[in-house]
Amino acid sequence: MSYKPPYTISEKSLNLVIEITNLIAKVDANRKSDVQLRKKNRIKTIVGTLAIEGNTLEVKQVTALLEGQRVMGSPKEIQEVKSALDAYEQMEHLNPYVLDDLLKAHGVMMNALVVDAGHFRAVKVAVKGDDVIHVAPPPSQVPTLMDQLFGWLKGSTINPLISSAVFHYEFEFIHPFSDGNGRMGRFWQTLILSHYHPSFAFFPIESIIKERQETYYKTLSACDAEGDSTRFIEFILECILVAVSSVISSEKSSENTDKAILRYLSKYPKATIRTLADELDLSTRAIEKQLANLKKEGRLQRIGSARKGSWEVM
Repeated sequence: MSYKPPYTISEKSLNLVIEITNLIAKVDANRKSDVQLRKKNRIKTIVGTLAIEGNTLEVKQVTALLEGQRVMGSPKEIQEVKSALDAYEQMEHLNPYVLDDLLKAHGVMMNALVVDAGHFRAVKVAVKGDDVIHVAPPPSQVPTLMDQLFGWLKGSTINPLISSAVFHYEFEFIHPFSDGNGRMGRFWQTLILSHYHPSFAFFPIESIIKERQETYYKTLSACDAEGDSTRFIEFILECILVAVSSVISSEKSSENTDKAILRYLSKYPKATIRTLADELDLSTRAIEKQLANLKKEGRLQRIGSARKGSWEVM
């Protein structure tokens, strides 16, 4: 008989799936190609997932590393960020249902951090807090357990919002690697969800988990004691709902700013960036970014020089 992880789809989980699905439909209807917003959310994701593991680098530093700048910090933390950036960049080339791709992704995520990057652990491990929280299965069982988990995931017909959460919990229970299990479990759930809907690759779910880190670990521990992942499914779905809602709010704010800029420049085509910033109560840097996006989208163009020219709304 094929393996099936123990869990129950509760009424709470079903309601959360409906809410998230409705929000995703709005993203489909309203999303525009906002490269800056996607970049910002990707950085928040990496900062969040590494902060859970104790990395202290912040958004400014990760942004600088992404742009190839030098950053002050411990070599280990800088390498963690560089490896995570590489892993998330490769996400679109990975298949969430192929075990070899998981090993490949771990090799990238933990590059230059552990000697066995890209390979299952050969040692016993325990997840520890003040006391031992969870003793993982022995290393000899890991390949079989991971084969079973991927077999279940590939054949599952339940909504990926739920199957990805089940996978995340089961992955952490097995703890297949000597290090990097937390960040890989969160990464792989995002990968599963991004195949369900591409926007999930840029929803900062990991940063919401970071905000609820204590509950995250307590929920994992409670599910271990109860012998199924029902509670963890509910917890992760709540995090996903918050992440999707936050992105939609940011996009609406950006869209409203675009409309205000275009409306103002239609009336005052010779307005300066400083004038726009004062009028809309934004920084000149924020206005410059919005203008660059509007020009890239073909909604606005500059006629003449920077000093004496004017704006034309398309």
